[in-house]
Amino acid sequence: MDYKKLLFNIDIPSGHNPAGGMLLVSEPFLHEEYFNHAVIILADYQKGGTAMGVVLNNESRYSLQELISDVMVETPIPVFSGGPLADDHLFFLHTLGDLIPDTHPVCDGLWIGGDFDAMRRILNDGYPIEGNLRFFLGYSGWSENQLDGELRNNVWAVTSAPDPHALLRGSGDAFWHETVRSMGGDYRGWLYHPRDPMNN
Repeated sequence: MDYKKLLFNIDIPSGHNPAGGMLLVSEPFLHEEYFNHAVIILADYQKGGTAMGVVLNNESRYSLQELISDVMVETPIPVFSGGPLADDHLFFLHTLGDLIPDTHPVCDGLWIGGDFDAMRRILNDGYPIEGNLRFFLGYSGWSENQLDGELRNNVWAVTSAPDPHALLRGSGDAFWHETVRSMGGDYRGWLYHPRDPMNN
């Protein structure tokens, strides 16, 4: 039994089922490097099978301009740590739809990937980035039945995604807290638990 969850009465009410476009919100005491106070959007989920998503709120030390050439935007564009897998590959979420060829829908109004040259041209033309584009190094993935097991063990809460533009704004702990607040009163207690119960 997880003493932290018992001591601090951490539980996850029954709610949404996981699916592509849903959010995974880490329970307060999950301390893995990539997943501490993480909010993940699932890009793909198969019940009993595999799953894939990216951590939305874990900003890396890199800017996009440091990683790829020919981005002419002067203001540094943050790159986020999407997860521990393929962390030498760049991924992006966006609200631009078919303006980016070969893109794939995640949920209504949100897409992942597509033609990188088209994306770079849109950036260089001055299209607003905040709330419309977010870049990630790596992704989060689960093998067959792995995510289902973690959900049974209350590692994650599942919730619906807000307006896609809101998913591509904000970062860090504040993003996690805002998401938890949006999940309603059943989760209010999550906001008051110390990140490390040994420091309480």
